[in-house]
Amino acid sequence: MAAERLARMIKHLQPDQEAPGVLSMQDCRMQGGSPGFKVALLGASGGIGKPLALLLKMNPLVSVLHLYDVVNTPGVTADLSHTDTSTLVRGYVGKDQLEASLVGMDLVIIPAGVPRKPGMTRDDLFNINAGIVRTLCEGVAKCCPNAVVHIISNPVNSTVPIAAEVFKRKGVYDPRRLMGVTSLDVVRANTFVAEVLGVDPQLVDVPVIGGHAGITILPLLSQVKPAYSFTKDEVTYLTKRIQNGGTEVVEAKAGAGSATLSMAYAAAKFADSTLRALRGEAGVIQCAFVPSQVTDLPYFASKVWLGRNGVEEVLPLGPLNEYEREGLAKLKMELKASIEKGIAFVARQQL
Repeated sequence: MAAERLARMIKHLQPDQEAPGVLSMQDCRMQGGSPGFKVALLGASGGIGKPLALLLKMNPLVSVLHLYDVVNTPGVTADLSHTDTSTLVRGYVGKDQLEASLVGMDLVIIPAGVPRKPGMTRDDLFNINAGIVRTLCEGVAKCCPNAVVHIISNPVNSTVPIAAEVFKRKGVYDPRRLMGVTSLDVVRANTFVAEVLGVDPQLVDVPVIGGHAGITILPLLSQVKPAYSFTKDEVTYLTKRIQNGGTEVVEAKAGAGSATLSMAYAAAKFADSTLRALRGEAGVIQCAFVPSQVTDLPYFASKVWLGRNGVEEVLPLGPLNEYEREGLAKLKMELKASIEKGIAFVARQQL
């Protein structure tokens, strides 16, 4: 029994090392582990990845959590494995272990990539992060083609189309199971509106549509719940602050990083919503950047109804006021260019 317990600990922390004659990889399970979903976090050693890994470990719907990155994953895994929740954590490091980290996963979350720095736009991130997302999605297509995929890596307006094109080329594309995570825009909108109204942000719900960068982020303040009539100055202030929330954090950190804690929080909330829907919970609605037909653009962020298959329905935008209609018209050109940039990137590649 002592040898078996030792083998289990080895397999939890170092899945690539075998304990001959005792336990195989697939037999290694934490005793008393909860039933639930298997989740892979790609980019687990980064600024978003580490706090997100902790939040996922705390989610009772996650039974197995695989942490992957090109560096430092063993340390993150060892640290996180000491927390007393029932989720089993395994770490994978380096390109050679990418596929092992993905086999059998139900949900794959991708925050991997370089963060924004002062003066850097999301487009400046494109050349580096586009290649990272392409490589990781090739692994998903091969090892867990039926998994739901959450894309966090910026620029989301381009990386989601990149992921879609990779899956199309590999013959595994299902538009219901691909989502760009824009929940941070909603979290910020709820927070900033609550500050103006002087209420608990947990009681506020602001739909945010469009994309996930600058003017492509359009909060629908006319649809805020609870209903409230904002002044023109309040609408201008709130819209610009929500659109520039990422820049606000980058500048405040003064070169030390971008929005990591708030992004991890928002991503964990979105992951929890997805898992609850996959489990069969009804009425789960969130905003996400998805393949869409609500506008003339092939991808768009809006409210979606989540279910057992991922996105069951992309919901209509609802009534927009004049300010929002103007904002929608302005964002389309920039969003269209970002989408086309992602599609063109994959078209130039040999997968």
